[in-house]
Amino acid sequence: MAVFSRGTPPGPPVPDFGIPRQLAERMSMAEQYEYLHTRLVRRRTLVTAGAVAGGLLAGCSSASGTAARPAPTASRVSGSVVRPFGRHLAFGADPKTQMRVSWQVPFAVRRPYVRVGLRPDDLGRRIPAEVRNLNTPGVQGVRPAVEQYYVHAALDGLRPGTTYYYGVGHDGWDPAAPAHRATHASFRTAPATPEHFVFTAFGDQGVGQAANANDHLVKQQDPAFHLHAGDICYADVNGAGQTEDGYDPTFWDQFLKQNDPVARSVPWMVTTGNHDMEAWYSPEGYGGQLARFSLPDNGFDPHGTPGAYAFTYGNTGFVALDANDVSYEIPANFGNSGGRQTRWLDAKLGELRATKGVDFLVVYFHHCAYSTSQHASDGGVRKEWLPLFAKHQVDLVINGHNHVYERTDAIKGGEVGRSVPIGASTDPTRDGIVYVTAGGGGRDLYSFPSGVKDSYEGRVTRHDAVETFHWAKGKERAPETASWSRVRYTGFSLLKVEARPGPSPRLTVSALAEDGKRIDHFEVRRGG
Repeated sequence: MAVFSRGTPPGPPVPDFGIPRQLAERMSMAEQYEYLHTRLVRRRTLVTAGAVAGGLLAGCSSASGTAARPAPTASRVSGSVVRPFGRHLAFGADPKTQMRVSWQVPFAVRRPYVRVGLRPDDLGRRIPAEVRNLNTPGVQGVRPAVEQYYVHAALDGLRPGTTYYYGVGHDGWDPAAPAHRATHASFRTAPATPEHFVFTAFGDQGVGQAANANDHLVKQQDPAFHLHAGDICYADVNGAGQTEDGYDPTFWDQFLKQNDPVARSVPWMVTTGNHDMEAWYSPEGYGGQLARFSLPDNGFDPHGTPGAYAFTYGNTGFVALDANDVSYEIPANFGNSGGRQTRWLDAKLGELRATKGVDFLVVYFHHCAYSTSQHASDGGVRKEWLPLFAKHQVDLVINGHNHVYERTDAIKGGEVGRSVPIGASTDPTRDGIVYVTAGGGGRDLYSFPSGVKDSYEGRVTRHDAVETFHWAKGKERAPETASWSRVRYTGFSLLKVEARPGPSPRLTVSALAEDGKRIDHFEVRRGG
């Protein structure tokens, strides 16, 4: 009998996973995971993820590009041939003094660590790291079991505004050895006092040519960090948050290898999309994200809601949210935090708004508050969070989910508070909030409703209202007329934001197409 879960959309037939329908109806994702893990792990065929792909075992890849010979078992692998890959950075709670370095290894290793120093030729400080192994049980006739190993090191007590050089290693693989010096990377901590800085953002990236091109475009902007608004890898292709979703954990090996050239030096601050609810892992499908990423603790649920946290960089406070918790459209984790995330959001926005030196508040999450494309707008997001954004005068909201670029006018009380044409300025204290859908990170593109034309810098079309809908409770589509859709672009893209402190602080927001051409820009100024 196939796995059955509540609210699952129809899909292709699945093999016998062994959960009776009546039992599955009463199970949470975490309970389904435990049931499946117990039953399947005993009969799995173990595959160690990433062992050969991309030549991760030194000397084992094929020069012709054909499949290499089978990798040895973990018990026989020497640390000297286990090559780290997939490096990605994230800030700790204080970007001025804390950095988290993460990477992957194809086999379990002994005593992993980071070497770090102020010069590339002197990585004298050695910081121990932890291994988080992630087991994905096999599914008979579909996939073997997969074992993945993620490594994390916490670098604390760093100097503000300082460039550090680092290398990752373990017993048998010393990054300071001459043969491995080409693997060194660097990062820079946040300045002690606010300075001009740039950050980039997109959602819905995945693995592929467009995703890789956007990585290169991010790197060209030289950002202090990058915001990823969820749907990170698409190892879970269905995105319903159920155990019968099509799922291949080895996609993560490809994703981390693809992003290494930029994420090894640019902190990659991810949040959680619907495709990141990987129901095979506890708790509530987030065990995979907890294994792969080290993100700032959020203070209300540090081990169960990894996509919700906050940090301050320069004159701007950033808040990441897990919109699965409030989504009417995809209800697998609806109400997961029991309201704690929303209460935390209220307190955190109030704290940041009251912090001396913080001029702007930027919030980012996956599901759209305002969009007219395929997934449209989520009524759960609007109900729970938009009143708090207005209360604390949030300056910019960034979403993904819809694989397009779309930007609103300033919205106040659910209506257009002020039109914001391309190149205009807006003041959130007076006009309302601009919402940006930056879902063109690399996954297959969506479209806008029939007859609705793209309208972007260099190709502005007539500004008409758009007939669309929003998701109401119970997965109902409620029709609405959107007069707030100002800029639309059907193409791969990213957001580039420049934050400037000083007597007249401002955020300069630009959208760039895959080729680097600007397709939108506007400014956010407070009290000006």
